[in-house]
Amino acid sequence: MGRLIKKLRKESATGRQLSLTERSVLFLLLQHKELLPSELAAMEQITNQSMSTILSHLLELGYITRTASTTDKRKVLISLTPEGETTLQQVRSERDHWLAHAIEATCTQQEQDLLKQAIIPLTKIVEFE
Repeated sequence: MGRLIKKLRKESATGRQLSLTERSVLFLLLQHKELLPSELAAMEQITNQSMSTILSHLLELGYITRTASTTDKRKVLISLTPEGETTLQQVRSERDHWLAHAIEATCTQQEQDLLKQAIIPLTKIVEFE
């Protein structure tokens, strides 16, 4: 699995400019719309200081925005910019295109069917806490 993940990262020219954690943060923001930096750090299991560095880079790239919370002005909410969403879509598209091509080129129909069946249990494993 680790080798496949590394291969998928290499096959996305857009994704190469971002670390694995940076991409994961962008996907979390897409999923949750907006989060506090501390929530992102907890989800990624990294320190708040490390998350701050990641968020600074993503802000510099124009992929995220920081907005003061309406309920507590001391807190800042992080969300995706349209450019961040577009970048995520492009990373996904590049990755999915390569993976579909690789599966078609290297797997028999029976193997392709097995891969489809494996998606459900693999998803369960990934979502296990």
